[in-house]
Amino acid sequence: MDIWPAIDIRDGRCVRLREGDFNRETVFSADPVDVARRWKAQGARRLHVVDLDGARQGRPANRTLVERIVAETALPVQLGGGVRDDDVLAAYLEAGVARVVLGTRAVEDPEWLARMAGRHPRRVVLGLDARNGRLASRGWLEITPLDVIEYVTRLPDVPLVGIVYTDIARDGVMRGPNVKATRRLAEVTTLPVVASGGVSQPGDVEALAQLPIAGMIIGRALYEGTIDLKAALVAAGDT
Repeated sequence: MDIWPAIDIRDGRCVRLREGDFNRETVFSADPVDVARRWKAQGARRLHVVDLDGARQGRPANRTLVERIVAETALPVQLGGGVRDDDVLAAYLEAGVARVVLGTRAVEDPEWLARMAGRHPRRVVLGLDARNGRLASRGWLEITPLDVIEYVTRLPDVPLVGIVYTDIARDGVMRGPNVKATRRLAEVTTLPVVASGGVSQPGDVEALAQLPIAGMIIGRALYEGTIDLKAALVAAGDT
């Protein structure tokens, strides 16, 4: 199972939010590139990077930092936040980002998602962020009436590389992942699922490793030291 250390960027700094709330921010480093180097030194084989400003504004805001992380670590980077048009997606892929997460516009415009996945096969990830089973969009600021499971079962058959599923209520609050919802999602799709939100203790890594999913994203727990990255990689078999 893949472990994706998370690097969330806001105002050029590495931060973590609680439940996606921009008013509940903790700054962990002034240098996201240095953080990326740290995770690589500890054995990370890939990184999950989010441009939080981009997610909120609807356009890239920290692209230079993303490109530096790609160049200076040479690790596969999964990038999300603010990618809502064809040119931005193509530019990130040309800059060396391995895979791009499409969230807001993908939820609002599934036909566009299908076109982008067809144009860039196995490079596009569907980002599904949910609260109480309902999809969120626009930097988690809006909760839609769309049900996660219903949305996924209606997806056209396009060459997505996978789904990143985030339970907003669990994100950044160290309460453990939503194992039940993650399992249910994995059962209704053939796409690889990556779980995000709430992974806070070694036991959470072990619990998710028992599910039929492809990986997990770990954020605050790594920064606060409740999970050791090297130990998590071993527990997940990502070595």
